[in-house]
Amino acid sequence: MAPMTAQRRLVLASQSPARLGLLRQAGLAPEVIVSGVDEDALSAPSPAELALVLAEAKAAAVADRPEAAGALVIGCDSVLDLDGQALGKPADAEDATARWKSMRGRSGVLRTGHCVIDTATGERASRTASTVVRFGEPTDREIAAYVASGEPLYVAGAFTLDGRSAPFVDSIEGSHGNVIGLSLPLLRTLLGELGVSITDLWA
Repeated sequence: MAPMTAQRRLVLASQSPARLGLLRQAGLAPEVIVSGVDEDALSAPSPAELALVLAEAKAAAVADRPEAAGALVIGCDSVLDLDGQALGKPADAEDATARWKSMRGRSGVLRTGHCVIDTATGERASRTASTVVRFGEPTDREIAAYVASGEPLYVAGAFTLDGRSAPFVDSIEGSHGNVIGLSLPLLRTLLGELGVSITDLWA
């Protein structure tokens, strides 16, 4: 095991500002290295497995780079599980509109794969976190206004809890951060499995 010291580097293998914000709010100061993984080239039998496959691919791609040597690398990816179908970011405005019309008044499960790789030891820990999301019933006009904002084109499932779609989500069951993009309780668990305390990573 690598020594547990506050000097360990933390790298986020994601360009998501929401994930970066969650980590910073929790007292962490990760560097960001975008993985460049072709998400469309990967597949899995279920949404939960797909989220994990994507997270592991992102973490591994960054962990293999020289600039990540010695760091703890975090890879995450989210998909909305709606009736067993994995919904990532919508293809375009028309797709986002159709998504919202199909989701309103229903529940889905936001699946976020998490993978942490300790590049100092080569060890990794990974798991998928799941949060039930109960959608409200926005009107066609509200959906049109939301899609016109552009926000749903950049988030898994075409919605987020920390943006303009928050009023359209009635409730959730599970980790709030997981829906935004990263479960901090699960991250703490995975780091612990690698012999690292999250408090030793506080900035």
